[in-house]
Amino acid sequence: MNLPFPIRQECPPGACVCDREQLLANPASDLRVLRLTREEEKRLVARLENITSLDDLRAMQGRIQAQLGIVILITPSENEVRTSRGISIQLEELPGLCRKTRASLPAAIRRGFDNRPEIVYALLNERDLLSGT
Repeated sequence: MNLPFPIRQECPPGACVCDREQLLANPASDLRVLRLTREEEKRLVARLENITSLDDLRAMQGRIQAQLGIVILITPSENEVRTSRGISIQLEELPGLCRKTRASLPAAIRRGFDNRPEIVYALLNERDLLSGT
């Protein structure tokens, strides 16, 4: 398939379950996720590690969803959250999304949380019982 933009190289056989071939075979499929090449993924990971605020994180989530179709869900635990590890960061299932990317994006966000703990506090305050008063 000849696309007008560079796409991610395929993973070694058996190493990934991204269904890249099925995505490329279907002409009606959304190919935005394949624009995330390894070099672009490194830039994205660096950007997520250097988030400065909760608004910056929300803006990045919106841009990632608009440009790549990747939905990142960030939710604090219903129980007590003592560290950033108590916050669930998940990527919705998406054909063409590499296994390594599924792990590297949440890890980069966690490192960003470790660098700026005030983002975690703001995230927790969003779900606070008294946040609307």
